[in-house]
Amino acid sequence: MGDMQSLPATELVSVTIDGPICYIVLNRQDKYNAMNAQMITELCEIFEWTAQRSVGSVGELFDDSGDAYLRIIVLSGAGKHFCAGADINMMRDAGANSPAENRRDSERLDRLFNGLWSHPCFTIGSISGVALGGGAGLVACLDHVIATGNVKIALSEGKLGILPAVIGPYVYRRLGSACFRRLAMQASRIDAEEALRTGFIEQVFADKSAKDEAVQRLISEVMTTGPCAVTLAKELTLGFDRWTGGDEELREYTLDFTSRMRGSKEGQEGLSSFLEKRDANWKS
Repeated sequence: MGDMQSLPATELVSVTIDGPICYIVLNRQDKYNAMNAQMITELCEIFEWTAQRSVGSVGELFDDSGDAYLRIIVLSGAGKHFCAGADINMMRDAGANSPAENRRDSERLDRLFNGLWSHPCFTIGSISGVALGGGAGLVACLDHVIATGNVKIALSEGKLGILPAVIGPYVYRRLGSACFRRLAMQASRIDAEEALRTGFIEQVFADKSAKDEAVQRLISEVMTTGPCAVTLAKELTLGFDRWTGGDEELREYTLDFTSRMRGSKEGQEGLSSFLEKRDANWKS
């Protein structure tokens, strides 16, 4: 488990920890936060470190030093744009790489997106401007995305003669089959209205100030939810996604899950606080 002193060093990603909240900012503003190999590696390391240091993984609110374990991740991009996708130089090199080298690059991207999608914390996207290709993949992996009205999202790989395969499972889960297929074929940018309608994002605000206020309201709301319940909601959803058994087995699965939660320390505290009309001890 990571301690505060073991936070990975980064150059292209800035990390700020405020109690149980970790703010992660893509920081290649002059390149519209396009992801090169270094940024991808840094993000992978940060996602893994924060996952290890989450309440959902550890089962406690504070470490032995009194520092809070993490409950919420907020991901954003420096400057006007969230993320323009893969760095153009990395894309150019891919054309000259061997299949084995391109496979290694794809594995690094898979580690990135799966690390965010499966993160134990509640993950919030605070986005503006473009989210293209891999940037759209990051958006798809987040639990709740709040955007400004100028946002443009695209599965733009088709314009380069390739496909959004690595990000595909996450975009597919967020949008559904028909919408994913259409956007992958069109490879064109959608605006905030269509992104909201298709489920790519959850909320849209006129400007950065209103967006940032909405992020803080959402943080306050999530902090009233049982922190382990947040993580286990992801586990429950994944169980549904991968379910191959029959209806009777599914019902047994949900009964076991409910019993497990009600009997847990967090479940007992939540029920007791409700009956006693007081705040649960995980609220802050």
